[in-house]
Amino acid sequence: MSFRALLSSSNFPKSPPETISTRIKPNPTRCLIRSPVNSPHGCRLSRLSATEGRRRSGKVYADVREIADSLRELVKFGDSLNDAVASEDDLDSAVPWWEQFPKRWVIVILCFSAFLLCNMDRVNMSIAILPMSAEFNWNPATVGLIQSSFFWGYLLTQIAGGIWADTVGGKTVLGFGVVWWSIATALTPVAAKLGLPFLLVVRAFMGIGEGVAMPAMNNILSKWVPVAERSRSLALVYSGMYLGSVTGLAFSPFLIHQFGWPSVFYSFGSLGTVWFALWLNKVNAAFD
Repeated sequence: MSFRALLSSSNFPKSPPETISTRIKPNPTRCLIRSPVNSPHGCRLSRLSATEGRRRSGKVYADVREIADSLRELVKFGDSLNDAVASEDDLDSAVPWWEQFPKRWVIVILCFSAFLLCNMDRVNMSIAILPMSAEFNWNPATVGLIQSSFFWGYLLTQIAGGIWADTVGGKTVLGFGVVWWSIATALTPVAAKLGLPFLLVVRAFMGIGEGVAMPAMNNILSKWVPVAERSRSLALVYSGMYLGSVTGLAFSPFLIHQFGWPSVFYSFGSLGTVWFALWLNKVNAAFD
């Protein structure tokens, strides 16, 4: 039979519209076709004999087209997903690092700074009392009375501060305490010039403000800090007290020498207003 007659024979298999690429080995009876077949576990390659492949060429072609369409959809979905991830990464990189800082640690740092100011305002009288007693002619008994007047108010609000913190919330109580003792600190030079009774009252008021700080801080951290991080957060806050003592005792002599003893109370008291502004800005946003 000639080659032209063989092509026109009805037994010659017809190929699908788009020819599937096959690799024909020397033995035509064992010729294999590698075709992708969709499976529940992904796309795999199936081995078919040439005869079976010719019989099922139309079905194999349909499977190939379906797999190709599925792959195109997967590629489109992957591109969309990559774009979404990239846009989220861009958004995260656009936000400043301090905005990504955990809110609970913002609260811990603000509590640390509150106790820093607390002891700075407490110990400054220990340095300023020397030039004050020289100016107002106070005897040692009067000096001891002034130093102890702080603890009159401090003792009154230890238990009351815990009750207030449980009732109205530690956020409000701590903010009130810092503002209260900062105002009392700034009014100390004025009260000293008005007379000893006014100074004793102002120092007692300062103790009232600082007395609520400890129970309010414990109330805040118990609600915002997980148990696994509570020990380190309390250690950081309590270290602010000792750092405040060191800072107050170190800077008070310098301020007194340069600007006079009233500058200690004015400068330390004004720091409380700065802290309170940060407290309203950061903590109110964290509690909302």
